[in-house]
Amino acid sequence: MVYTVTLNPALDYTLRLESLMTGSIQRSDFESFYAGGKGINVSNVLTQLQIPNVALGFVAGFTGGEIERLVHALGVKTDFVYISTGTSRINIKIRTAGGTETDINARGCKIDAVSLGEFFRKIDALRDGDYLVLAGSVPNSLSQDIYENVMRRLVAKEINYLVDAEGTLLEKTLKYNPFLIKPNKEELEELLGKTAKDDKDIILFAEELQKEGARNVLVSMGADGAILLAESGQRIKAPAVYGKVVNTVGAGDSMVAGFLAGWLKYGTYDKALSLGSAAGAATSFCENIAAREEIYGVLNVLLKSQEETV
Repeated sequence: MVYTVTLNPALDYTLRLESLMTGSIQRSDFESFYAGGKGINVSNVLTQLQIPNVALGFVAGFTGGEIERLVHALGVKTDFVYISTGTSRINIKIRTAGGTETDINARGCKIDAVSLGEFFRKIDALRDGDYLVLAGSVPNSLSQDIYENVMRRLVAKEINYLVDAEGTLLEKTLKYNPFLIKPNKEELEELLGKTAKDDKDIILFAEELQKEGARNVLVSMGADGAILLAESGQRIKAPAVYGKVVNTVGAGDSMVAGFLAGWLKYGTYDKALSLGSAAGAATSFCENIAAREEIYGVLNVLLKSQEETV
């Protein structure tokens, strides 16, 4: 079974404006609520790609109830911990006609010791062979080594971890040999304190993370595509798929989900990378997380372009 963790989920309130001018009253051209959070996004795409999964995490108050309702409406199974005080956060995503993206992310509710204990009991129930996706930042009320603590609790079990996090949060997980880590180019450079001039540098940097324990390293590079260093020794580059970018929120999460779905469906790293790249691109072309038809539509374009370059 696949499990995803979203420690600080949100209602994402998306607004579209002609332009953003602070200090004035403006009216939006479009507005909508979505269930947000990196793990939830991964669960959404996995469900679209027909991979059964369970979304774990914390929710609170009326906003938490709405998050769970929206997630269930997507067909995702949940096993959230309900916190008795506070409310889950609302994040505001402002998009302008000129393509500018402005995000205002709230802090979220405080996670108490009782709720954290309940979460750990759910984690302890995972079994050998399960996949666990740890994605996103950690709320202030939790220790910043929470991902490491989760892995330590499960050290006696054969769990396949996928980690999409930044800085030391990611670095501390490497000794537990995660199945996949997915830094973007900027996160990779920041983690190693170096600047990558070309693909060769990207590969060298990613190799350092493999030496520290990561089994597979997937580096997303935006318009330059993505590079995968697989534990098989393969070095695979997927080209970018070009289209009108509508919203970049969730594109990286979609890539992680697409990669995992490709791996579970086909068992090869090249196909996993292709489906991951297609899912990430498809979401960037959509108002929210891409649907199955949109992902496979982009995948067909990607595979055709790869054939033409051979």
